[in-house]
Amino acid sequence: MKNGFILAVDQGTTSTRSIVFSSDFSAKGIDQQEFPQQFPRSGWVEHNPEDLWRTTVETARGAIANAGLTAAEIAALGITNQRETTVVWDRRTGKAIHNAIVWQDRRTAEACDRLRREGAAELISTRSGLLIDAYFSASKIAWILDNVAGARAAADAGHLAFGTVDSWLVYRLTGGRKHVTDITNACRTMLCDIATGQWDEDLLQCFNIPRSLLPEILDNVDTFGVTERSILGAEIPIRGVAGDQHASLIGQACFEPGMMKATYGTGCFALLNTGTERITSKNRLLTTIGYKIGPEITYALEGSIFVAGAAIQWLRDGLGIISDAGQSADLAAKADAQQQIYLVPAFTGLGAPWWDPSARASLFGMTRNSGPAELARAALDSICLQTYDLMHAMKGDWPEASLSLLRVDGGVSKNDWAMQRLANIVGVGVQRAQSAESTALGAAWLAGYGAGCWPEPSRFAAEWVAGESFSPSTDTEWNRALVKGWEAAVRATIQFAAHA
Repeated sequence: MKNGFILAVDQGTTSTRSIVFSSDFSAKGIDQQEFPQQFPRSGWVEHNPEDLWRTTVETARGAIANAGLTAAEIAALGITNQRETTVVWDRRTGKAIHNAIVWQDRRTAEACDRLRREGAAELISTRSGLLIDAYFSASKIAWILDNVAGARAAADAGHLAFGTVDSWLVYRLTGGRKHVTDITNACRTMLCDIATGQWDEDLLQCFNIPRSLLPEILDNVDTFGVTERSILGAEIPIRGVAGDQHASLIGQACFEPGMMKATYGTGCFALLNTGTERITSKNRLLTTIGYKIGPEITYALEGSIFVAGAAIQWLRDGLGIISDAGQSADLAAKADAQQQIYLVPAFTGLGAPWWDPSARASLFGMTRNSGPAELARAALDSICLQTYDLMHAMKGDWPEASLSLLRVDGGVSKNDWAMQRLANIVGVGVQRAQSAESTALGAAWLAGYGAGCWPEPSRFAAEWVAGESFSPSTDTEWNRALVKGWEAAVRATIQFAAHA
């Protein structure tokens, strides 16, 4: 079957990355391009949809060339993407009617507050598993329909199409023949009933969004169409699609209930596989679809941390105490053991399980002797302690889960000091993925499995290779004291925001 070469497109928030994988799961060719971020107003974040398309095509071509292959030798294409980011385009022209509104965008916060006051929270939470928030796609779609001239009338006439980034790329790759999405991207719109995996009429009415705007929902392994020959040089079947965090769950081979992964980038996203059991969170986590491969939906609990790697960027760009992210570990290792400083990195509010958008970053415990080393340790500790909060909330929601191992990937996971600190704080083993490309690998596996040339889930999990592992410290008293101080710092941060 064409030697099992799979092309994976990983379309992210700041760059697009394409990788050709061989059948032994190794990367054979890679290409990456950054693209501009647009900030038209405070709290608004946009992308030009043409930038997403252009960088996808150019990096896909580059990855194939760098692998020393031709497009005709690629068995299948898989796509993984930034979730929630919203594109609306005109079916008659194939052109977007507005810039893509990025998942980070907060322009619809007031509209979400209004829905909450009107009593829509229970319906939305019960059906979609999500909390009402501007983070998700639904309010972004409504904003475009209500603020772009003629959009509402065009939508009512059936001329417009909505898609998350996966849907936009598939539409363009197939020459407009396929308007589809996958179930993991659909479940992040706030319009999908996660019990059925289909669009929900009551949720559509909530946001006044016509059904005709929406794509068909497919499984993660499915027939998403075939690329036009002129785009990549051959017709390539698109056989696998998943949102980035779900692709990472798959790429880390977390197929069994109770397995958990955390991806550390700018923020951190942790997913706990709960199998066919849909857990309703009592601790303000999100209930989401993990993936659908075969007849049954696999669910997950998700916790989102807004600031992880961004705390290290703050040390570099905001304070100037390091020139490279890798220096944070060496600096933190030199910190005074007698000082315990806490950074609550609420630069853009607090995510799960706190969900306080008004909170702002705070530092606690500084003395005259506090310096760059102590600040570096506080920044790395904040990543670990927020992860502790997520794991503690997940244990509360699903006591059956043993949570004895945490698989990690992303930029911060390369930091040995931070990963050992993480194991000590969360109290379980931390296992780093050997592949630095877990998200793209997940998309590649979906496509390869769909094309019939990569192994089934159980064999993929058996052949999956872990990287370094970090065992937790047995000093539980130190752990309890550290966590107690952290909880006090978070409470004080929230209290200050309430009175500011």
